[in-house]
Amino acid sequence: MQIAENTVVSMHYTLKDENGEVLDSSAGQEPLVFLSGAQNIIEGLDNALQGKAAGDAMQVEVSAEEGYGPVHEELIQKVPHENFQGVDSIEVGMQFMAQTPNGQQPVTVIGVEDDGVMLDGNHPLAGKSLSFEVEVVDVREASAEELEHGHVHGEGGHQH
Repeated sequence: MQIAENTVVSMHYTLKDENGEVLDSSAGQEPLVFLSGAQNIIEGLDNALQGKAAGDAMQVEVSAEEGYGPVHEELIQKVPHENFQGVDSIEVGMQFMAQTPNGQQPVTVIGVEDDGVMLDGNHPLAGKSLSFEVEVVDVREASAEELEHGHVHGEGGHQH
């Protein structure tokens, strides 16, 4: 069976950035299991997997536009130190959940200055080209319930 929209895919992967640094990998763990076409993984990787079958291995280059998108400058802002009451020490790289008009959003501290804390609400991989080494382990039809819910259930799947 080939990967197509509404199929359940199990795969091993290693994700590297443009410098070849490993950012994430399923090596030594269970394979990643997802519903193709349901935006469970980034668009560029899902698109590149279409038509592949169990046993296929490949390298996929994903542009920022088909990955985590471009960096949005409006998501980078300075906030007062008072916004961090109860936090003993604020350091670059720390992540917090910020309340926004659209609900909770993760932000990363990118600078600590005398007059405030610089926060970045972009995904940490926004604006970056990504390289995936992928091995397809299994492909199967999705169940009606998986299609209705938009994600995989059962073995290798995650209940939400």
